[in-house]
This record gives sequence, C-alpha cells and structure tokens, in this order.
Amino acid sequence: MSGRSGGPDTGGGAGGGAFRAGPFTWIAGIEDTCVYPPDRFAMAPLDEHELTGHDTAWRSDLDLVRSLGATALRYGVDWPRVHLAPGVFDWAALDERLAYAADLGITVIADLVHYGTPTWLDDSFADPGYPAAIAAFAGAFATRYAGVVDHVTPLNEPITTASFAGLRGVWPPALTGWDGWTRVVLGIARGIQQTVSAVRSANPQATVVHVEATSMYATDEPALAEEAELLHHLGTVPTDLVLGHVVPGHRSYRWLLDHGATPEALAALVDDAVSLDVLGVNYYPDLSPRRLEAGPTGTVQHAYDRWTAGLVETLTAFGERYGLPMLVTETSIEGDDDVRSAWVRDSVAAVTALTDAGVDVRGWTWWPVFDFVDWSYASGGVNVEECAGPDDGGAARQQAGGPKEPFLRRMGLVRLEERADGTLDRVETAAAAAFRAVATATTDVRS
Repeated sequence: MSGRSGGPDTGGGAGGGAFRAGPFTWIAGIEDTCVYPPDRFAMAPLDEHELTGHDTAWRSDLDLVRSLGATALRYGVDWPRVHLAPGVFDWAALDERLAYAADLGITVIADLVHYGTPTWLDDSFADPGYPAAIAAFAGAFATRYAGVVDHVTPLNEPITTASFAGLRGVWPPALTGWDGWTRVVLGIARGIQQTVSAVRSANPQATVVHVEATSMYATDEPALAEEAELLHHLGTVPTDLVLGHVVPGHRSYRWLLDHGATPEALAALVDDAVSLDVLGVNYYPDLSPRRLEAGPTGTVQHAYDRWTAGLVETLTAFGERYGLPMLVTETSIEGDDDVRSAWVRDSVAAVTALTDAGVDVRGWTWWPVFDFVDWSYASGGVNVEECAGPDDGGAARQQAGGPKEPFLRRMGLVRLEERADGTLDRVETAAAAAFRAVATATTDVRS
C-alpha cells in the first residue's frame, strides 16, 4: 500500500528507495551519539563509536548486523570528527566502513547529525553558520557516496536535540528555557531544509529518511493538563517547520513568536519548505511515554511503560498527520533477556497488525544492536535524562574516564562485557535470537 495516496506531495527523492511498498525491511541501529563540545564547555566528549569500542571492532560489528538477518543499518557518520574545518573533510574511516557495509549487502541509512556539531561551530545549532555548514557536509557526503549510501537522515530526533541543546542546557550550545528551545529548533529546521536540498542536488536518487522521537505526555493533575498538551503539540513543530506548515493560524505559530521567533524567520521556512520521502518514528515503550507530576521545584516527568499500545498510538498519529511511508527507526527496551525478547515479539506483532489495517509501515529497527554507554558518562556521572525513568541512579555512578560497566545501558540485542583492560566483548543474548528469527523467517511482515 502506498503511503502517498491521499497524502501530501513527497516527491523529489527516490520514492522510498529500499523502503518501497513490498518486502518489509529489518533494520539494525548502532548507537552513534557524537557530541564534541567546544573547550569552554564543562563536559567530556560523548562519542559512542569510541566508547563502545566500535571504532576498533567495526568490521565484526557490521558482520554481526548482517548475521542477525538485518538488511539495513542506521549508522552515524560522525560529522564532528569528519568535518575538520570549513571545506576540510577526513573521509578515511567512512570510506572503509561504508564500502564494507555495501559489500555485505547492507543498506546504510546515514545519520548525518546525531546531537553534535563540529567544535568550530562555536554556537552549535544556534550558530548563524550552522545551516550552511551542515548543508556543505551533506552535499559533500552525498556526492562522495552516491551509489554506496543513497539513504540519508538529515538530523536524528530534532525534538530531543532541541530539548538537550536548547531547553535544558545539557549539550552545546547549552541554551535554556523556551526561548533557547525556539532558537535551536529554528536553526535545526533551516539546517534540515538546506541539507535536503544539498543531498538531492548532489544525488537525485537519494532517499530522505526524516527521523523524529515520539512525544507522548499524560497527567492525572488538572493543573498540569495545559503543560502536557503543550509538550505533546511541540513534538511535531520541528517537522511542521521543515515542511513549511507553520503559517499564521498554525497552533504553534503565535507560541513561537512569543518565544523569540520572528514572522520573517517563519516565513522563510515556509518559502524554503522541502518534501520528505520516509518518516522514521522512534519509540521506546518504557521511556517515550511520560506522566507529568508536580514536584517540589517544578514539574517532574516520570517515564512509564505503555508497551505496544504506545507504539500503535504514535505510528497511527504520525501516519495520519503526514501521510508518509514510515519506518520504526528506533525501538528497544532496557531489561533482562526475557523482557527484550518479549519486546521483539510483541512490537513486531503490533506492527504486523497495523500494516494489515493499512498503516504504511515499511521497516522496523532495533536500536541499539549492542549496549551503549549512558549519556551521563560525559557529565561526571550526573543524570542528564529529562525524566525520572526506571534507573535514575546516574549521579551515583563513577566519574567519566573510569570503567564503563557502571554506565552500560542494557538495551542491546548483544551484551557488552567489560574486561579488566577496558575492552568490551560482544555477547549475543536471547533477544538477538528473537530478532534473527523474525528477520529471517519472512521478508514481508504482512505475509
């Protein structure tokens, strides 16, 4: 079933590329957060490819992805490490890795930005030079790897990036408050628009996979109902801006003006609107749903588990709003082997039911393939999550630079086990067997 029937024009790319209607795609994701702060910031670099040992184990990691039955991989291309200065790129590591993935028959969905920018962009996403810088990188990447990598994500999770970098001051440019959020969101939206244009100019066969996180809020407290509704609506603002939907009368237009946007900036985003080929939706059953409660110093977000009900709700809502073909671009759950194996089975069953009902979902991703290092590692053990989740003990962990074991998040199909020398072994779990079973049993979730 084509997700474009009755939906907006999404032309300009490759019509879905590997994700055209037909065979369902089983996708893996290697955690690739890559944040290198300028010297004035008091945080250590947060580079998951380095922290998880992928920089040295990349060949065996890519072999592992293929052995699991995945035919596509969401993969970060380390923009802060590759784009050394304006017009200066170091492609050596990517040349090896992307060619190797292609030889394995893996379709790479290149994650151009995953929360971080090069350090020479002093104000990161709020820097006036940001949109042109990411567009230059995107164009150079698309030119160099056309035919090797034809699927591109301009920026992972705009809504999460804006929260950490613009609202809460955790990552560069470390702005705070809703004015900071608005400034970062406007920069991100301009950057995505220019990235899409640059990629399509360099590689007309490219498929743009726009990836956004689920925003799902509830509260039992009447005084917080308005805040929950605001957070819910803001979850679609970055995508609406990219598509040129935020015009006078849009539910967030006046709110954005009240928090620092100008009519001219919003009009420019409408004028430069781009289309998208595929919409990626990220959902974690125990992290994405949030319940708001009043706390001693303000509202507290508590993560709670909605299992497959939340997955069905978010895919249905995104599908109805945008009319685009969709992928589940991130999902997993933290827990023991039984819990993770159950999530493989139950989430796949939920997506099967949705596609049978006519919802255009074309692929499903377990993210991450192997465990990753908690983001608090780069902040001296301080919990940087914006919610109180199942494990809120980050502040009690050891300092950055020490053993990684206390920081490892057990969300992978493959477990990371730290040796005495600090290297990390990969150990397959029962969840890996569950993934392999669904990925190799059928090529079409609807069959």
